[in-house]
Amino acid sequence: MSAQDSLRVATYAAPLSRDGPGLLLRDIRRGQDPQIAAIKAVIATISPDILVLTDFDYDHDGLALSAFAETTGLDYTHRFSRLPNAGQPSGFDIDGNGRTGDARDSLGYGRFTGDGGVAVLSRYPFNQDGFVDHTAMLWRDLPDAQLPMAEGRPFLSDEVLKVLPLSSTVHWNLPVVVPQGQLRLLVFAATPPVFDGPEDMNGHRARDELRLWENVLDGQMGAIPEAFVVVGNANLDPLAGDGDRAAMATFLRRQDLSDPHPGQPNADWGTDGPGQLRVSYVLPSSDWQVVGAGTFWPDADMSEADSLSDQWDAVGPHRLVWVDISR
Repeated sequence: MSAQDSLRVATYAAPLSRDGPGLLLRDIRRGQDPQIAAIKAVIATISPDILVLTDFDYDHDGLALSAFAETTGLDYTHRFSRLPNAGQPSGFDIDGNGRTGDARDSLGYGRFTGDGGVAVLSRYPFNQDGFVDHTAMLWRDLPDAQLPMAEGRPFLSDEVLKVLPLSSTVHWNLPVVVPQGQLRLLVFAATPPVFDGPEDMNGHRARDELRLWENVLDGQMGAIPEAFVVVGNANLDPLAGDGDRAAMATFLRRQDLSDPHPGQPNADWGTDGPGQLRVSYVLPSSDWQVVGAGTFWPDADMSEADSLSDQWDAVGPHRLVWVDISR
């Protein structure tokens, strides 16, 4: 089977978020940021046909995404992003610290609207008529939602539950028109299951962000998708780390999915943190044939002679994950 017969889909939680709105666009246009240069070098090396970026600041006109795509050196003429829940003010004291307006009081964690959103770059066009957006779905409306409790009582008030979505960033069912037919990207970036209190709000939310896709694939939220790839950052490892590991392991055993990377970590927080974990995923449906897969570790996969070899620490803890599929 030739490389031309397959399709390379990747996800990368590259740190393309900055401390305020507009700063990412500034850094991309200046062309002097070593972190951005190293991230683009990784992307160019793997050269995905479709790339999901799960930590990319959103701006309304897509200026940062266009500027980034145009400087990758790859043919990403098709770009997709929508306003995420991250950073959108809720108007409530969600974290219960007595203040409103903090990053943790947003609909999804964020210091400003669009902080750490999600973006898709593609060599192939999107079928936006078939786009299904679950981003606004309220957490309380998810079947069997695991809402947080504190001292035997609901942690979140009825008023908060009336506005709080399940998705901390986005949940997209995005069709792409590819040479093999149509591919549906089931895109998400879940909250880390940490940085909360004994109510374990983020742990419950991360679990339910995965459960949303379980409900979609089980046909509880409309037609069951065909020829899909679940892609993004689940922030759950089936074997280690915080969060509901068993839920992730169960998801990976689904008969309608293929797991091309069993047991492979794709992030490294070092010995002072949780170490190496598997948190990002590219999981094709079983009606695709997997013909290749990998996780790109720059320090192992790039030559010491590479001109950017001294900048790999700048790309952050996450690694690019890719899968080649065919029909």
